[in-house]
Amino acid sequence: MSHSSNSTSSASAILRIVADRSEGERLAADEIESLLKAKPDAALGLATGGTMTGLYDELSRRHAAGRVSFARAKGFNLDEYLGLAPADPRSFAAYMRASLLERVDFAPGAARLPRGDAPDAAAESKGWEEAIAAAGGIDLQLLGIGRNGHIGFNEPGSARDSRTRVVELDDTTRADAAAGFGSLELVPRRAITAGVATILDSRRILLLAFGRSKASIVRRMLRGPVGAECPASWLQGIGHALVVVDREAAAEL
Repeated sequence: MSHSSNSTSSASAILRIVADRSEGERLAADEIESLLKAKPDAALGLATGGTMTGLYDELSRRHAAGRVSFARAKGFNLDEYLGLAPADPRSFAAYMRASLLERVDFAPGAARLPRGDAPDAAAESKGWEEAIAAAGGIDLQLLGIGRNGHIGFNEPGSARDSRTRVVELDDTTRADAAAGFGSLELVPRRAITAGVATILDSRRILLLAFGRSKASIVRRMLRGPVGAECPASWLQGIGHALVVVDREAAAEL
């Protein structure tokens, strides 16, 4: 498939500017399809949120058409709200079931999320790192980017060497999630997230950002100073990172 896009380099990360969201979703699906054909038992780092919905629709269509299979793959989601059980309709587990897992052929239990209702969140976090290591590491990690520059739930201030842990959610993150919970007061204040180092250890990173509302933070991520105040900026020095943005999200570059 050809993509009418521009490729440029920002430090080491590769930037692809595509015409629109649907082209970006197809490009991302191409990456995942190619990986699974070359390595059917790949470990995929999965993400949630509005940015991923169209990509998961595209992957589900390709699965239905016989183009891509997840039957031998493993999935590890980035994060989950602390205190929410997998059955909770507001959980990322519920989002993943509806958006992807019930529509493709992952083996039972092969695609996992951190347990938001784990009795010992520190032990859950440690076990998550161990599970990724046991799988041989993440082959391809999907990422979105928050308005404040977070990746996963690594909020501003997150260290480059951080690992899976419990975090306090930023006010902007909770505000962005409020609609899904009915009100800001109902949004959990904490979450379990894979750390910055956990993410950057992935063999391939694919970050997607679409729409004019992401233009300012995309500029900070790719052109601003590298550091904990914009955790996504750590991608600048990562040669195996591909940042895919549409023209609107690239407006300030």
